[in-house]
Amino acid sequence: MTRRQTATAVFIVLCVVLVAAAVSLNVGWMLAPGRSLLLLVFGVVAFALIIAGIIVYTVFLVRELRRTEQQDSFLNAVTHELKTPIASIRLYLETLQAREISESQRQEFYRVMLDDTSRLQYTVEQVLRAGVASQRRRLAHRAPLDLAALAVECVEMARRRHHLPGDAVTLSGVAPAQPMMVDGDIDELRTAIGNLLDNAVKYSAAAVHVSMELASPTPDTVWVRVRDRGVGIPRRQLRRIFNRFYRFQARGFSVKGTGLGLYIVRSIARHHGGRVFAESEGEGKGSTFTLELPKLAPERST
Repeated sequence: MTRRQTATAVFIVLCVVLVAAAVSLNVGWMLAPGRSLLLLVFGVVAFALIIAGIIVYTVFLVRELRRTEQQDSFLNAVTHELKTPIASIRLYLETLQAREISESQRQEFYRVMLDDTSRLQYTVEQVLRAGVASQRRRLAHRAPLDLAALAVECVEMARRRHHLPGDAVTLSGVAPAQPMMVDGDIDELRTAIGNLLDNAVKYSAAAVHVSMELASPTPDTVWVRVRDRGVGIPRRQLRRIFNRFYRFQARGFSVKGTGLGLYIVRSIARHHGGRVFAESEGEGKGSTFTLELPKLAPERST
């Protein structure tokens, strides 16, 4: 049974119980031969339970309405993320088919279409990963890996994906002589770090200044910290941003996306026995995301 089916069943059962309790209370009160104190106490308790049930029912209903609203927003966002590059690719193909263009223009068209194709692939992969992340499962390809080497790869990938200069995304805390070994799935951790970097770039203002730092705050843990100087996050939103479909929209700043990136990061962190958390001083003051993972014992990393 899916989560939505379970919630629907809970609503139905709760509604039936409340109606039955209300009918029993009223019928019992009318047919009772006397108005004893015991009957009065029973009526008060039953009425209190009905009120409590109504409150619980209302809370469930509000949560479902909010989840439905988030899913509608997600569908609209995914539709936009899919439709825009498809329309762009179609336009360039029709142009190539309709008229002769120079070789330099042709190569530029190819470059733009490849970028749009990468955007399409990224969106589809995010949706598929979110579906997998919602399932409790064991890692299929766990192996010792150097988190520092993976961090270097992810930084280079972020620069290429967003067409950024070298100083826009920087990396510190990497020492070649001291690899930071963890036990995990390299593809999933690449996705988690990549999503943190993509999120930092998207929520940066006009100028992108993103820094990633590797640290080992304790002998048993490794941190990957991604800082940006972007729009920031209100304190009351810091926990909600990891929910599926949730996207924080700062005032006067619009960001495209599906609302799945940080949810996937949290799921991957949990699969690896770690966690992810966010820090921010508020809107306009940037944010810091920390991915914490268990450090691999030296005897297991060799």
